[in-house]
Amino acid sequence: MHSEIWLLRHGETEWTLSGAHTGRTDLPLTKAGEAQAELIGRRLGGRRFALVLTSPLGRARETCRLAGYGDVAQIEPLLHEWDYGIYEGRTSAEIKKDVPDWSIWTSPVPQGETIQQVAARANQVIERAQAANGDVALFAHGHFLRVLTACWLGLPPDAGRFFALGTASLSILGFEHDTRVITQWNNAC
Repeated sequence: MHSEIWLLRHGETEWTLSGAHTGRTDLPLTKAGEAQAELIGRRLGGRRFALVLTSPLGRARETCRLAGYGDVAQIEPLLHEWDYGIYEGRTSAEIKKDVPDWSIWTSPVPQGETIQQVAARANQVIERAQAANGDVALFAHGHFLRVLTACWLGLPPDAGRFFALGTASLSILGFEHDTRVITQWNNAC
């Protein structure tokens, strides 16, 4: 039997409300984000995982803790969000004033990571998850989890643009027979 990878995006922050790109900036959860994280815990109902990994950034770690998995989670540096370089803290609309055709999925990110670098990290996380003896939970970030999903499906990393992912959402990657599939996507907790 194949294992599943449960993707849990962190709860709301001030910048998720504004739409600002939040990569390396370590913003805390809002009060609503804390409540969302607790809802994740209720939704998971104490489900046991063979491995629980969390991004080193506080918003993901706190979501993991409030969901009830802080004691078993391992910090995985590869799960950090995309490094947005000079675009950190700016919304897409603000960036497009300077670069009209800009898209995180297809444009360069000066002083940040390329999409190929993000995909390389995602593939390493997938390898680690597949080596676990059972289902795995990943507490991480929107763009990173979208790239990871594209990699899981064998698609180019920029196909992550097709997978909208809300805050405090639950998605599950699994198998249909021997084919990697999405079994649930973007379920609000």
